[in-house]
Amino acid sequence: MSQLLDQVRQAARLKHYSYRTEETYVDWIRRFIHFHKTPQGIFRHPRDMGLPEISAFLSHLAVERNVSASTQNQAFYAILFLYKNVLEIELSGSLDSVRAKPSQNVPTVLTKEEAHRVLGLISNDAFSPHQLMAQLLYGSGLRLTECLRLRVKDLDFEYRQVIVRDGKGEKDRITILPASLISPLQAHLARVRPLHQQDLTEGFGNVYLPYALANKYPNAAREWIWQYVFPASKRSIDPRSAVERRHHADESGLQKAVTAAARRSGIPKRITCHTFRHSFATHLLEAGYDIRTVQELLGHESVETTMIYTHVLKQGGLAVKSPLD
Repeated sequence: MSQLLDQVRQAARLKHYSYRTEETYVDWIRRFIHFHKTPQGIFRHPRDMGLPEISAFLSHLAVERNVSASTQNQAFYAILFLYKNVLEIELSGSLDSVRAKPSQNVPTVLTKEEAHRVLGLISNDAFSPHQLMAQLLYGSGLRLTECLRLRVKDLDFEYRQVIVRDGKGEKDRITILPASLISPLQAHLARVRPLHQQDLTEGFGNVYLPYALANKYPNAAREWIWQYVFPASKRSIDPRSAVERRHHADESGLQKAVTAAARRSGIPKRITCHTFRHSFATHLLEAGYDIRTVQELLGHESVETTMIYTHVLKQGGLAVKSPLD
């Protein structure tokens, strides 16, 4: 199995998948193989299995594990990746599995007052600028990973814009940089730049570069403009290259900081990092900005995805007055 999973990792890297996606696919494929282990404890090779086994595994996830539709789809795409890109087997036919019921959740949105209240309760220090990071989530509509992966060159203070590189779907986009964050961000960069200089002095300072850019531009990885805006406080070993370098800050730190601030705020809503992105979109629509503009700022492929944020607007059908009033 280990040899097969190594082949999965190699195929994922050839497709330029993120490390998180790579590990997620490997985990689902491992579960799929374990699920079909014989009573004697012998693993069956996926090459000897097909649609019936895939259907049985997906039904198990929906019925016995009670997973969500998105989780079940994730498992399916991982197995499909295995057959198509590793085993090079074309699966023909249709799946006969129980599918998890798709959820239609309305996103949680904070009012402007609630958003500022939560942001004000998030702590901020030199190497854990969680408040500044959360302000970017709300002020620029960034996803959590997009914020963490920002590099110095992606902040354009003159044009007041943030360039999101390799976002969801491997797409670049431009979004707004709040004027109120220009000075705090510049001050933050001034504080963390000596950390990069220290790494260079100690023989490190090479940041991870995607798509073999390190080969094309050998010195780029050591340049300041390529460093992460929010670097980790310590160097670590890259799990892919085994090279010691300074990565970006871990996402769990900001997630915990937002959860703690939300609890202290007393707001009776389930507030996560992504809630700030939902609020960003909704507040722009409330301010009268065109939905196509908001779609572009969010990086949505379809305007239908952006339409979900119209549920709280005091316009259209939602302006109906209750008979009780």
